[in-house]
Amino acid sequence: MTAINTFKKATAKAFNTSILEKKRMAWVDYLRGIAIILVVYRHVLLGLQRANMDIPVSLVYANMIFYSFRMPLFFILSGIFINGSLSRRPVGKLVYTKFENLLYPYFIWSFIQITLQIILNKYSNSDRSLIDYTYILYQPRGLDQFWYLPALFNCSVIYLFLKVKVRLPIWAQLLAGVTFYIAAPYCSAISMFSDWMEFYIFFALGDAVSKIFFEEKSQRLFNSTWTGLIMIPIFAATQLYYLYKAGPTGASIGQLPFLAVALIGCFSMFVLAFRFQKWDILRWLRVLGFHSLYIYVMHVMIAAFTRSVLSRVFGIHSTPILLLVGIAVGVTVPVIIYNTLIKDNIFWFLFSLQKPQKKNKKVPETIAA
Repeated sequence: MTAINTFKKATAKAFNTSILEKKRMAWVDYLRGIAIILVVYRHVLLGLQRANMDIPVSLVYANMIFYSFRMPLFFILSGIFINGSLSRRPVGKLVYTKFENLLYPYFIWSFIQITLQIILNKYSNSDRSLIDYTYILYQPRGLDQFWYLPALFNCSVIYLFLKVKVRLPIWAQLLAGVTFYIAAPYCSAISMFSDWMEFYIFFALGDAVSKIFFEEKSQRLFNSTWTGLIMIPIFAATQLYYLYKAGPTGASIGQLPFLAVALIGCFSMFVLAFRFQKWDILRWLRVLGFHSLYIYVMHVMIAAFTRSVLSRVFGIHSTPILLLVGIAVGVTVPVIIYNTLIKDNIFWFLFSLQKPQKKNKKVPETIAA
């Protein structure tokens, strides 16, 4: 029994399962958990493609379906909570927090990943060189998964500036979002600009609906069984339309049609997350959602290392096996690494600018008095 209890405690620490008992909005973690699995799926599949593996067309189509809404989800979610963040702290402090949580990890982990890819160049399919370090400053799209972090930071800061300093009303923010969205492809040469421009509209939409989102009527809508049943055929129809128009090559279907497909996909995932919350099932998704940032920055390196070992050492070249194992380690190992080596530990600086303070032991009442 002692060994079993020790194992349970070690597992609970490694995955920080205590968050399941905290007062959190479960649907948020469910939503992030769903999105981060879809992100890992895409990048593991791309790694297999770059390694010249034989990819079934069904897996390619699945990746395209997920592509249409997985990243807009994160931006909409951030927009929904921006007002709440502003109510708890001044704008300057909020921008600093965004820097520490988004841009700082971007600089640290993109540097780490590029360095490892250069050192292990003959074992990877990334083909990195010293020039790739300069991409950190202006072309994050060239750095695999990392573009999202500066995009969300830039989007948040610009939105806050227009909201707080310029006092731009929400209708004007939405108009600005549409303008940025249309103009983004013309700025793709510098993705540090084009990335936040492309997703600004989703951030603004999140803020626009935030006032009614938490109303009882809206919550009933998301929790309704009928809403879920209605959204199934709508979601399927829009995704089939997207696949038909884009084809296996992922050709562009046009910005406005893609925007509509993405929003329907996002709404469907919100409904799904609320259903999971109501049923209280697949709680491991909540754990992944809580740790989504740490999974995001580490999963490409871990999945690539796993693929290389399985194929080169063990001679495994089955696409389904490499894909499933890559996803499994890509979403679990970063969580374990963070909770055992980084959080409150010697490598705290990989995600934070300030060393975490040690928790004080409880002082007896007599001494405290």
